[in-house]
Amino acid sequence: EVQLQASGGGSVQPGGSLELSCATSGFTFNGHSIGWFRQAPGKEREGVSCISSFDGSTYYTDSVKGRFTISYDNAKNTMSLQMNSLKPEDTAVYYCATGRPQYVSRFYCREYGMDYWGKGTQVTVSS
Repeated sequence: EVQLQASGGGSVQPGGSLELSCATSGFTFNGHSIGWFRQAPGKEREGVSCISSFDGSTYYTDSVKGRFTISYDNAKNTMSLQMNSLKPEDTAVYYCATGRPQYVSRFYCREYGMDYWGKGTQVTVSS
C-alpha cells in the first residue's frame, strides 16, 4: 500500500524559505511521477511542481519558477519541495502525490494522473 506523509509547513514572512518533505512508503520513484500541488482558499487545486521518472522531465508552474525546487531522495524514499523567496500568494495547503509518469512533462502536470495523495500541510506567508 502506498502511503505519503507531508510535513514541513508553517508560517513565514515574505521573502522567507520553507522546505516541505513527503515521506513515502510502498513506493519506488522508478516508473512513477511525483508532484506537489497546492490549494489556496477559494481556489482550485493546482500543480506546483512535478517530476516524471520517464526522462526526469520537471514541471514548475510559472509563478514558482526560479524560487521552488523539487527533488526525490531514493535512499530516504522522500520527496522534497524547497521554497525560497516566498510570497503571500504562495499561501495554501500543499499536497504531495505520486502517479503515472506519462502525465508529467516540462509543460504540464496532470492532477488526474496522480493516484496517491498525502494529507496536506499548511503554508502561510504573511508579514
